Amino acid sequence: MKPLVTAKLDEFVAFVRGRLGDHWVVGAPLGLGKPNHLVNALYRAAKSDPSIRLELFTALSLNPPKPAQGLKQRFLGPFVERHFGGYPLLDYIADLDAGAVPENIVISEFYLRSGSRLGDRHIQRHYVSSNYTHVARDMAARGVNLLVQMVATRSDRPDDFSLSCNPDVTLDLLRLLPREHLMVAVQPNPDLPYMTGDAEVAADTFDIIVEDQAQRLFAVPHMPVSDTDYLIGLHASQLIRDGGTLQLGIGSLGDAVSFFTAMRHGDNPAYRKLLADSDADQRVGRELREEWGGEAPFEIGLYAASEMFTEGFLHLYRAGILRRRVYDHVGIQGLLNRRLIAERLRADTFDVLWREGMVPVCLTDSDLGWLADFGLLDPQVRCAAETLEFPDGGTVPNDLSQPEVRQALGRHAENRELKGGAVLHAAFFLGSQWMYDTLNALTDAEREEFRMTAVSRINQLYRGEALDRAQRLEARLVNSTMKMTLLGAAVSDQLRDGQVVSGVGGQYNFVAMAHALDRSRSLLMLRSFRGHGSEAVSNIVWEYPHATIPRHLRDLVVTEYGVADLRSANDEECIRRLICLADNRWQEALRTEAVAAGKLDPHWRVPAPYCENSPTWVRGVTAAWRARGQLSDYPFGSDFTPEEEQLTRALAWLQSHSRNWRARARLVFSAIASAGKASEESHVLLRRMGLERSSGPGDWLDRRLLLVAIRSTIQSGSNAQASDEP
Repeated sequence: MKPLVTAKLDEFVAFVRGRLGDHWVVGAPLGLGKPNHLVNALYRAAKSDPSIRLELFTALSLNPPKPAQGLKQRFLGPFVERHFGGYPLLDYIADLDAGAVPENIVISEFYLRSGSRLGDRHIQRHYVSSNYTHVARDMAARGVNLLVQMVATRSDRPDDFSLSCNPDVTLDLLRLLPREHLMVAVQPNPDLPYMTGDAEVAADTFDIIVEDQAQRLFAVPHMPVSDTDYLIGLHASQLIRDGGTLQLGIGSLGDAVSFFTAMRHGDNPAYRKLLADSDADQRVGRELREEWGGEAPFEIGLYAASEMFTEGFLHLYRAGILRRRVYDHVGIQGLLNRRLIAERLRADTFDVLWREGMVPVCLTDSDLGWLADFGLLDPQVRCAAETLEFPDGGTVPNDLSQPEVRQALGRHAENRELKGGAVLHAAFFLGSQWMYDTLNALTDAEREEFRMTAVSRINQLYRGEALDRAQRLEARLVNSTMKMTLLGAAVSDQLRDGQVVSGVGGQYNFVAMAHALDRSRSLLMLRSFRGHGSEAVSNIVWEYPHATIPRHLRDLVVTEYGVADLRSANDEECIRRLICLADNRWQEALRTEAVAAGKLDPHWRVPAPYCENSPTWVRGVTAAWRARGQLSDYPFGSDFTPEEEQLTRALAWLQSHSRNWRARARLVFSAIASAGKASEESHVLLRRMGLERSSGPGDWLDRRLLLVAIRSTIQSGSNAQASDEP
């Protein structure tokens, strides 16, 4: 069955209106898979015709950054044009920015680009708080009748398509809704990586294919990793178990975990030296590391089961760490886990299968099929009457109760490799151009190891719990949060006044899963504070009016100052351990609040070395690493030129030193008072910013301010403290 329509973009809206009338409830993928041309066509039609009611349910709406005026515009303008030029902008984002979304249109998102919509009345009113696994259900409940998506194609298989970066919600929605209730429209993109597994679908999945539009992929620029983030990543990397399972969240913290995990495997002596430098035996704990992680290279390797396929996983794959294959057969996976069979099959394989009750006395065609699918038998083995025929013409009785028959089958299987293994299952991806190019360059055999699938398969255990438990051994579910209360609740998605920063996403699911899976742990990473100078505030607090993760699910917490094991801890133990992870500027206030609440012994004091927790301690630990060239701002490469990298440090310095009117006044005075010619290096940076010469008072001051920032950062070579909230 072919798709109903292959159309041009200018025919798309008329087709939708003919099928659905004037009420469109549109579901669109989060992030990369959003077909901007189709979404814009629907939005423009509704905007020009108030009789149309449009409801758009989506997440992670991506437009390139819009440069502000002044120094930021001078820096971002050329970069945005170079990096994002040709990317089709989403029209509704411009109207959201202007507060001009028409009354007949509602934009609902379930996950926002962090901090991007604070104060946006339309988005904040229509935000849908939903666990990622419930999004398809919630779309169906809100009456979604049109699904739009960008898809990947293969020239050698024109009737096959891949949901590529976003099978996440689409597969669940197709499973939930009868096809007569859901119209599916897609926009093919030859640049989108073609992913196999559950992501592959046939053309008759769709109702309309719009073929005449090309969409540049949204490539996320590599972001710098701060000294704080590096220390958090180093601590977390010690808690990953060889032979286990890894889930990682997005952002620089996830990059830091991947970076140090790769160093642990590829340069173990240097890694162990960093552990000693950071006082890891105290701040992470030797016993905790030995019980739940390790510091040695990976002999077995890791498997990834992650909501998001982050770029870090590709680096772990290339480093030879992401190599533990899992198989979608609970019996085979169980035998591998117990080491009764290996991926390279042995002569006793069929004896093991027989002893474990996985094969019957007489093999049927169905049995031969699954055995061939997993590489246990040659696909040419046939059942004939009461015998089994091998491709070379040999035969044996079809009676596996006879040891000699099992031995013959075992000899046939010996040295064959198991087939169908995957090193990663994930629900969506979004990353850099390097990531997309790398995925497109995979061989067919490599591509088969990266399986994109439904979010319900990844983020919970209810779609096949026995198999998930067999595959997800020693799972380490690593995510970030904004704040922790001293009693162990995590705040990850909104501020105290209800303003949504990002969303729940899959965090709750993964934290709960860590408690459900045997020998698995949740790691919540956070920077101990945010802000600078007098505006700095602790991210470890006594209480908060909202929690994303309730305190009864508390587990491992990681800051730049170490790791707190909160699982099975009583309240006083939890409080003590988290105060030890706080910056020393707030430790006494936190201690006092806990004592006043009757939750902490009033005689308890912060033990050494945690009373030293400070940015000075962080810089003292990491300075030598940077001096030795072991750390850089961009561990996985940069999309900026070397001059732009230096400018990002200078602009970050300016921002951190102008957070209130007093700081700004001091900075302006310093800039005005500064004298002397620009160095050759500074002159290059000024030229990149178009400030070689001043064309007016504003340019003159910007030039002076930038020179002060360049001089202050040109020797440091590191980024300012990162902020986890906008």
